[in-house]
Amino acid sequence: MIETPTAAPQRESRLAHFPITFYATTMGFGGLALALRAACAPLGLGPLPYQGMLGLTAGIFVLISLVYLAKAAAHWHAVHAEWHHPVRLSFFPTISVSMLLMSIGLMTVSRPAALALWSLGTALQGGLTLAVVTNWIGTRSFLHGHLNPAWFIPAVGNVIVPVAGAGLGFTEISWLFFSAGMMFWVILLTLVFNRLVFHDPLPGRLQPTLVIMIAPPAVAFIAWVRLTMGEGAQVDAMGHVLLSLAYVFAALVAVQVPRILRLPFAMSFWALSFPVAALTIATFLYAELTGSMVHLWMAEGLLGVLVAVIAGLVARTLLAILRCEICQPE
Repeated sequence: MIETPTAAPQRESRLAHFPITFYATTMGFGGLALALRAACAPLGLGPLPYQGMLGLTAGIFVLISLVYLAKAAAHWHAVHAEWHHPVRLSFFPTISVSMLLMSIGLMTVSRPAALALWSLGTALQGGLTLAVVTNWIGTRSFLHGHLNPAWFIPAVGNVIVPVAGAGLGFTEISWLFFSAGMMFWVILLTLVFNRLVFHDPLPGRLQPTLVIMIAPPAVAFIAWVRLTMGEGAQVDAMGHVLLSLAYVFAALVAVQVPRILRLPFAMSFWALSFPVAALTIATFLYAELTGSMVHLWMAEGLLGVLVAVIAGLVARTLLAILRCEICQPE
């Protein structure tokens, strides 16, 4: 009797196509956890919501890491192909960014754990930044169509380092990463706008990455405050500029959101989550520092939007998994 093929080869094939972009989910959940922490005092939430979300973020991060390690062990050629992919290459730093976000959340839970995770995340972020930028400026040939806002992710990761690093006492390292992140943000911002204005529109799967443009100035505002402001200090001119730029990019992106939401779902839609979280946290921080009720109301509204975005993304991702729409060859 001839045996029929089992489902194992299909499972192996699905594993080979498990994308690095899944780590964007941990950035979204980590951002929500930090937004809930920022909302604790003004909204009287208490520590339980953000600590629970932080635990969920850690669990998701571990699960994704185990699956991706299994992919690396069984299908190393697929990981190698992602590293040499002009778009997915920029998503590798989502691993270190997720670790840095969790270290920020751990600052009020366990300082030794925060220090350990921050140290590992910072070292990995530095290594990945050098590796990614080396790929950009090395011997590889990139086309205009390869450039997209996801290229901001390595820059955003560098700017996140000081958020916990300054509080942990690593001032010089924090300034080093902040400077690198700001430099690459300005360079990439110019290149991305050139690509968006003078070349073909972004493919449908990459349209959601436009929202990533909100994240660099929002995170930079938070990092700038942690690096420069002492107890009772006022927000300086640079802080105002960074937060205002975040609002400008948010307005530009908001006009595009209705069109983006009509597109077929892809994992790139998780790019909507962390930038909204970063803007929410920055707005809560500004309201705390200045006592601005307007910004507090804005932060509360943004938190509501963030919760709705995460809930929608979770539901759509689960539906896509049930329909076998993801982990498929492109």
